Amino acid sequence: MGVVKKSGYAPELGPLGILEFVNQKLISVFDKERSMKNVFIINAHEPYPFSEGRLNGSLVEKAEANLKNKGYEIRHTTMRDTYDVEQEIEKHQWADAVILQTPCNWMGVPWTFKKYMDEVYTVGMDGRLCSGDGRTRHDASKQYGSGGSLTGKKYMLSITYNAPTEAFGNPNQEFFEGRSIDDLFWPAHLNFKFFGMTPLETFACYDVMKNPDVENDFKRFEDHLNRVFPNR
Repeated sequence: MGVVKKSGYAPELGPLGILEFVNQKLISVFDKERSMKNVFIINAHEPYPFSEGRLNGSLVEKAEANLKNKGYEIRHTTMRDTYDVEQEIEKHQWADAVILQTPCNWMGVPWTFKKYMDEVYTVGMDGRLCSGDGRTRHDASKQYGSGGSLTGKKYMLSITYNAPTEAFGNPNQEFFEGRSIDDLFWPAHLNFKFFGMTPLETFACYDVMKNPDVENDFKRFEDHLNRVFPNR
């Protein structure tokens, strides 16, 4: 009754079949999220006298505790570490998901993480993170940005902003002109997309310098992690 067969074509779904189809899709998505096991957390904060990095550090600690409690394996890197390029590439290959925890510095990531990307990601273009830009001189049909080697892996941006929440998504706000937090961090999204990765929902803390609401931010972060990283 739920499925009506149509010869020579995909089955058409009746009301019950639609419900069954949706349920199966939801189960499939949930199972894929549950298949994530290894999470690599990058703390991109660069300390300054006016911004020591306690909030970003605390968010990393909370993410690690939350995920370990649910059965995930965690590796991490901070910009204060003396990192090895080969080991950092291996961490990206090992991970099922990467969390980039970063402040918004001058409308982007801190300079030390840009340096990290220049050093690590450029070397990883040898096929371990991506095969160049995906194009070849022998196949003009290959699109730019199609050479990612980390397909099937996910990433999540977690960003701390000095800007208040009302600055985003509102065309009446003159500075961002209606743009979202993901619009502002579109280059960071493209970097991961270059490797073939797909995004999880972005998290953000707002107004962290002039009007912080840290306890509520921590509560929202826990809820966010529980939503995008289910129990294993």
